[in-house]
Formats: sequence, C-alpha cells, structure tokens
Amino acid sequence: MSAPRLADVVRLLEQRYPPATAEPWDAVGLVAGDPDAPVRKVLLAVDPVATVVDEALEWGADLVVTHHPLLLRGVHSVAATTFKGALLHRLVRGGCALLAAHTNADAATGGVADALADAFGLLDVVPLVADPVAPLDKHLVFVPVADAEAVVDAMSGAGAGAVGQYERCAWTTTGEGTFIPLAGASPAIGAVGERATVVEARVELVAPRARRSAVVAAMRAAHPYEEPAFDVLELASLTGPTGTGRVGRLPRPTTLRAFAQAAADATPATAQGVRFAGDPDATIERVAVVGGSGDPFFDDVRAAGADVYVTADLRHHPASEQRERAEFDAARSGRAATPTSSTSRTSPPSGRGSLSPHATWRPICRPWALRWRPA
Repeated sequence: MSAPRLADVVRLLEQRYPPATAEPWDAVGLVAGDPDAPVRKVLLAVDPVATVVDEALEWGADLVVTHHPLLLRGVHSVAATTFKGALLHRLVRGGCALLAAHTNADAATGGVADALADAFGLLDVVPLVADPVAPLDKHLVFVPVADAEAVVDAMSGAGAGAVGQYERCAWTTTGEGTFIPLAGASPAIGAVGERATVVEARVELVAPRARRSAVVAAMRAAHPYEEPAFDVLELASLTGPTGTGRVGRLPRPTTLRAFAQAAADATPATAQGVRFAGDPDATIERVAVVGGSGDPFFDDVRAAGADVYVTADLRHHPASEQRERAEFDAARSGRAATPTSSTSRTSPPSGRGSLSPHATWRPICRPWALRWRPA
C-alpha cells in the first residue's frame, strides 16, 4: 500500500484539530514540507528544538508534529545563521516536514483539555470557555410542491442542510400562495393581470452564514419562478463543544490533598511533582482544567463554580493575587476559600506522586517525543 501524502496527513490533522479554533495570537499548521511528499513515519513532540530534530532525522521521520510552534512570533529571516532558521534548513535538507498543533489541539474535542478531564475522571464535562459555533442562517423558501425536491437538492448542493453527521436536512409543509403577475412579467404559473393561487411548499434549511450567497444563488437557479418568495434569517449565536479548558465534577467529593495526590498519580511524573495552594482538607468536587498557561482564566474558573483549578503553569503575581482574592472573598462571605491546584508535567520522570503546598513554582521544561509509524 502506498504511503499517504503530506497533504493527506495535514488534512486529517486539521479535521481533528481545526486551525480556526486556535487562539488569534497562535501560529498553527504546516511550517515546512512538500504537500506531495510521502509520509511513512511521524514523530510527535512538545517542542521543536534541536534534540527533537536530531531524533527525527536519525530515525528517518517524514513529519514532525509539535505542540508548541517554532515560529510563534514573526521573524524576518529563516537563514541558517539563526537557530530557528538552522532547524528549518536541517528539516528541509532531511526531507522532514514540520507541523504545529497548539491551542487548536487544546480546544478540540478529544484534545488536550479533554485528555486532562478524562485523566481525572471528570463527569458532565463542558468547555471552561466555550467557542461559538460557526454562525448559521435559516433559509425559508416558498415553491410549488412539484419543484420542492429540486430546490432542496440545489440548496443542499450549495452547502445548506448539513446538521452534525447528516446532510440534506430540510423541513417542509404546504399552504397556498397567491399573486397577480403585472405587465412585463413572465409567470411560470398563471397569466398577466389574473390572480393565481398555487399550492406551495414552505421549505426550511439551515446553512453556514458564509455560504449565504451561494445558497441563495442555487435556490434561484432551481426555482421555477422568476421572483421567488424567500426569507433568510440569522440564527442566534450558540456555543459549541470545543473551547479553552474543561470543567466537570468528580464521581464523589474528596479533599484537596487527596485530589492533588490523584492528579500526581494520573499524569506523567516530573522532577517537581504537583504543587498546590489552598486548605489541604477543603472539599473538592467541581474541577476546572487548562492544559497550558492558566492565569488568564481565573475569572472563568470562578464563574464556573470550580472548587479546584488544575493548570500547567502560573506566573507568580496572578497566582498570588488569586489566593489573596479567594481568602478575602471567603472572609467577607463566611465560607471556605476556593482553592487552586496546578500541575506542571514537562520534565522527565524522577518519581511519582510528590506534593508541595505552594502557590507558584518555576516550570522545568525539557523536550520529550513520541514515535508513530503505520503497522
């Protein structure tokens, strides 16, 4: 069996981790590589660093997929006189492509955030900050019953009627339409100056707003009337199943200390272990998780009613201020302070399950990689 092309692999990865769900500041997607090149071996890594490139070229990888982007911030040169340029030149010379899936992989269904939620056994999981679904229109068309199927076919062919894993989804009912053609009209039914009454179908389909012009054009082309009667309604904005982080509940309440130990046991070990802040005996049931840097989402965590917040790293001042705010709000309301917990699992193993009751820490970041090749 022939190997898939790079373009085929990229398409599959983008279906799993849509680039449109990446944060606006992020730089995801194919960084280097020939779309027509075959892909037989893929190396998965956290960071696009020299040691990862060494391993990829030594192993004969055709594609390196990293979580963190190589070119997150703009550059003016990729000459081999710069360290990033040198990495790209080595990959190109070795026939190895590079692709980044960062915040789009965090947000995706089955992505990093869902993996964390699954690792902690969370139930009733929803996004912490949900992404809006693509804006939709509802198209309502009035057409003679005999022509309704042709109009539905044309509109669905232009992109209307797709709902989840279904296509050509439409709703119809019948009624009577009436009109009087004026001088200069060329009516498909009836005569100029005479009132016509026609049994018509009311057809409804939803369509992406971006396809509005195409769907209307397809409807007009298939409709027998020279002036079809139709409405286009903009539907309310809704949130979808993807987004930053996840929040859910534990199967049964536990203490902060017990939860932190469970988090240490459920995730790969690191030199620093899991550090947490808060009352070790506080009751924990509702859990929020963010796989990356977590301090931009403190307000979202509080709004979600989480008892504990698990994230990869925190800066000193936001974490310190969060603890102070929690203590202050608790004193004013007479309730226990909402604790925060954070994990950083980016360095090689040095033992499992170590806990330290601190508010912040300095992450230890070293590259790691996984290999994949077809059986």
